[in-house]
Amino acid sequence: MTSTAPKTQDLLERRDRNIARGIATAHPILASKAKGTELWDVEGRRYLDFVGGIGVLNVGHNHPRVVDAVKRQIETLSHACFQVLGYEPYVALAEKLNTLIGKDYKSAFFTSGAEAVENSVKIARGYTNRPAVIAFRGGFHGRTLLGVSLTGMSQPYKQNFGPFAPEIFHIPYPNAYRGVTTADALAALAEVFATDVAPERVAAIIIEPVQGDGGFHPAPVNFVAALREITNKHGIVLILDEIQTGFGRTGEMFGFQHSGIEPDLVTIAKSLAGGLPLSAVVGKAEIMDAPTPGGLGGTYGGNALACAAALAVIETFERDDILRNGRQRAAQLRKGLIALQQRHAFIGDVRGLGFMLAIEIVSDRATKAPDADRTQHVLDEARKGGLLLIKCGIHRNTVRFLAPLVATEAEIDEALAALGEALERVD
Repeated sequence: MTSTAPKTQDLLERRDRNIARGIATAHPILASKAKGTELWDVEGRRYLDFVGGIGVLNVGHNHPRVVDAVKRQIETLSHACFQVLGYEPYVALAEKLNTLIGKDYKSAFFTSGAEAVENSVKIARGYTNRPAVIAFRGGFHGRTLLGVSLTGMSQPYKQNFGPFAPEIFHIPYPNAYRGVTTADALAALAEVFATDVAPERVAAIIIEPVQGDGGFHPAPVNFVAALREITNKHGIVLILDEIQTGFGRTGEMFGFQHSGIEPDLVTIAKSLAGGLPLSAVVGKAEIMDAPTPGGLGGTYGGNALACAAALAVIETFERDDILRNGRQRAAQLRKGLIALQQRHAFIGDVRGLGFMLAIEIVSDRATKAPDADRTQHVLDEARKGGLLLIKCGIHRNTVRFLAPLVATEAEIDEALAALGEALERVD
């Protein structure tokens, strides 16, 4: 650390004294400012931020349009609670999102991704009058009781927090690297229908188009299409959890668009409002209208400031061709990661979809044994080189890359160089 490191140390000590230990922080640094893809800590050190608030900042830190939109909004109306009286930003944002998802859709706004997931299940149950929900092993859907119940990972999320919500059933998610095929996952679903819950008792199947915290595994197009066919057959609501994949991360605005299906409900959060807390459920009008008035809502859901920010995010995608830059930078990053894989035997897999890429760290390519310790070492060494990354995967042995979609070619090159040096130091 620099000569002013005591400032960081003091803040870390204050953090430990005052903040519950259950709130984990991936890196022992304190941020002071950020812009675009860059972030500076309280010591003035610059980093390339390839975490982006965990996929929240697809248009980058402090995008000028988002900042200006929030400034304008706060001068007129900061909060009113939409359940008390309405305001135009909420309505305008619903109009925009409905059009982005499909035809004859409606929206409802909340605060966090977990709230969106919980409400999507409420809506599905209200529409079908059925209790059960099928989710996937390795899936992540939030830290609330229902969110954790739906999440297909034990640690650190479930700990000793049970009992969990009933009528939740998990099946395998396709994983090409680990040999779990589409056929395997569909067979498991058929077995659940035969042994655990009849399909006519299932309200919803919830799936991430690319598993996020579970390890950046893209769902095969034929698997998503098969789920759409099965859910249509049995009257089951198909929920696409786009909280991490949404808003351009996969190369399309939403991950489900790669498969060409029409979803029943879509959950959106993270990058929706460029850093402000906002989430949404967008769904077919008939399904969204199943809950009666008062069944949905939340004091801060669809806050005017957040809605204004979200409208600015959408405008930025429309005016600046963010998707095209994201696809170009994704191709550049993937090429660089594959080159690094060829130099380091402990990189077992390079995978992802669009600009949602990851490398899986193993101790042996033949056995594919997860190496969580080396993964953490890679993150620590990358940080020393000025690159911020975080891990994921059920064994926490996968390094994920969530650079803003506005990253430049030079920034990708810089990040790959820093990562390469980090990998050399842990080889």
